[in-house]
Amino acid sequence: VYLETYGCQMNVNDTEIAWAILQKNGYRRTKELDEADVILLVTCSVREKAEQAIWNRLRHLKALKARRQQARLPLRIGILGCMAERLKEEILHREKLVDIVAGPDAYRDLPRLLAVAESGQQAANVLLSLDETYADILPVQTSAGGTTAFVSIMRGCDNMCSYCIVPFTRGRERSRPIASILQEVRMLSDQGVKEVTLLGQNVNSFRDMSEVQFQSAAAPVLSRGFSTVYKAKPGGLRFAHLLDQVSRIDPEMRIRFTSPHPKDFPDEASVLQLIQERHNICKQLHLPAQSGSTRVLEAMRRGYTREAYLELVHHVRESIPGVSLSSDFIAGFCGETEEDHQQTVSLLREVRYNIGFLFAYSMRQKTRAYHRLQDDVPADIKQRRLEELITVFREEAARANEAMVGQSQLVLVEGPSKRSPSELCGRNDGNIKVIFRDAETEDAVGCKAPVRAQPGDYVVVKVTSASSQTLKGVLLCRTTLSRSAASR
Repeated sequence: VYLETYGCQMNVNDTEIAWAILQKNGYRRTKELDEADVILLVTCSVREKAEQAIWNRLRHLKALKARRQQARLPLRIGILGCMAERLKEEILHREKLVDIVAGPDAYRDLPRLLAVAESGQQAANVLLSLDETYADILPVQTSAGGTTAFVSIMRGCDNMCSYCIVPFTRGRERSRPIASILQEVRMLSDQGVKEVTLLGQNVNSFRDMSEVQFQSAAAPVLSRGFSTVYKAKPGGLRFAHLLDQVSRIDPEMRIRFTSPHPKDFPDEASVLQLIQERHNICKQLHLPAQSGSTRVLEAMRRGYTREAYLELVHHVRESIPGVSLSSDFIAGFCGETEEDHQQTVSLLREVRYNIGFLFAYSMRQKTRAYHRLQDDVPADIKQRRLEELITVFREEAARANEAMVGQSQLVLVEGPSKRSPSELCGRNDGNIKVIFRDAETEDAVGCKAPVRAQPGDYVVVKVTSASSQTLKGVLLCRTTLSRSAASR
């Protein structure tokens, strides 16, 4: 089987789950397309561009399949994930070369679907589940070098933002039992993984209902100035409890999480407190804003005003000194005026994010925007606004990063830099890429002889220059996460 992944980190994790299931059923994996008996594309539907990439890829695979048929070597092709969920009929009818279609909750069914395809029939399962979390399946890690890993803690989303297809392709929100998450993180720690990112569409509304004694716990309070379209759900163990437990497993393992929703950082802020207190929870937060205009935020059904969002940002910065912030923005949403756009520009300037993900709006069928709003911003204006947002984001990120010049940063080494084999690359606590020369260095852990940094090592790097996306620096020494925290 040959697996190809498109889209977000959830899809990377889905690929690992699908592969774990197929491996148990006797499949072997290949990295060579020409060796494959089965080609599976794990797809994304969030933007039109992502779907277009799949249609283009299928055109390329059509020729490969035709050659195989001539040589009497059958090749099965499958579309997995969000696009399978959204466009099942179209995929099966428009592209006769697709043999199987499996939605995000149907990966356990892959062996059966492939068996049906072996008999020459098309097979599909896009049923969404109210309880499937793949809790009992330990994903087979495929990330580079085995230094970092993603652990899915929940699936689906209930927020119903008007632009978003996710509730329709991934279904309702459900959380994995904490016990199974801890088991997976312990396994990764035993394998030498040094950084785990907890994944979910909305991680801070996590709610594990598997333990009876916690089912009557009170519903959480929303952040001040925030609202939601669904009723707060009582009961269950919450994200702060999970974060507390995960961070205790291995003091030498960094913990990150994405993506939270701004509404779920209430005033008592136990999550923010944990980030501030624990040396191995990264001082980094993803706070997706989407727009800087209250009017547009209301049309998006985000559940907050610009003012409430900025108040949260100030609260986060007070609670976690030196925190690194990242965000998502959409340019040219339905009804966005030039004034609305300028408010997003000013939000980017005011907050000064370290990392940003910015996209032009792309209308998706099934969403509330598709049914209720007009996609009335012309494509060329969307593009111009997007370019302006990117320019402003980069200027501000460069300023934020330049403030680190002269400072020492703790960096987890990931491997050689893509641009130069004589340099190493890693990320600091704030998830910013740091590049430095691969040279011998002293070892602060007690080894007298000079050492070479390896992937998975923590090193101290003195920053000498910065851009909007990367820091460059000089390697000072190798160390450990605990030792570095103790010397702060």
